Amino acid sequence: MSETVRIRQADGVFHIEMARPEKKNALTAAMYRTMADALASAEADPAVRVILISGAGGNFTAGNDLADFVDKPPMDESAPVYRFIEGFAGLQKPFVAAVEGVAIGVGTTMLLHCDLVYAGSGARFAMPFANLGLTPEAASSLLLPLCAGHARAAEMLMLGEAFSAQVALDAGIVNAVLPDAQVLDHALERCRKLTTQPAASLRLTKQLMKRAQQATIRETMGFEAEVFKQRLVSPEASEAFAAFFEKRKPDFSKFN
Repeated sequence: MSETVRIRQADGVFHIEMARPEKKNALTAAMYRTMADALASAEADPAVRVILISGAGGNFTAGNDLADFVDKPPMDESAPVYRFIEGFAGLQKPFVAAVEGVAIGVGTTMLLHCDLVYAGSGARFAMPFANLGLTPEAASSLLLPLCAGHARAAEMLMLGEAFSAQVALDAGIVNAVLPDAQVLDHALERCRKLTTQPAASLRLTKQLMKRAQQATIRETMGFEAEVFKQRLVSPEASEAFAAFFEKRKPDFSKFN
């Protein structure tokens, strides 16, 4: 637990809260490390029946803190961000998300690994990897087309534009859209319902649903990570990051 990641455990529910509201919960390497450790702890603890993730201050997460990301780029598999992604992708226990406000980058791709996702009506999602000269991660290049279809996934990943909670619902990314003020309470109620179910049956049900895809998900994540690391040092990514910090529009016209 840290000042920017709050962890609460009660009655079988392990609640991870991204808590950097002044930055819309933008994620740093230290936050990824804390959350990766928390997921491992929750998965190993027999007292934990379900894992819930949410954000503080009316937002889920703005994705990577770009200043921290550029300062500590994830160039090998031991990087905290990769540990976090592998952690939520490998969870056997039910994984639930309560999404308010912005859910950018990994804030959207992690939802593809959740079992239940509840979003506020004002939530806004985006996967702007291509806009930053990067590529998808967390097996989103596989999972998003599977749930949303190729055409809608291409629009989301190639254009990187923000989309609404209703679009996320239509695309199969979230289970339900609720008034913003009710999202966390509803997610907690669903978590409490899950804690009353037979734990082994839930784990096995999840395992069976994911069995056919599990090896492909792992393979895709590994391939995505290799391409992502190459893109981090690409001219397009350098231009995108420079434009972000200089508060200007990037110019990709000179790159092929």
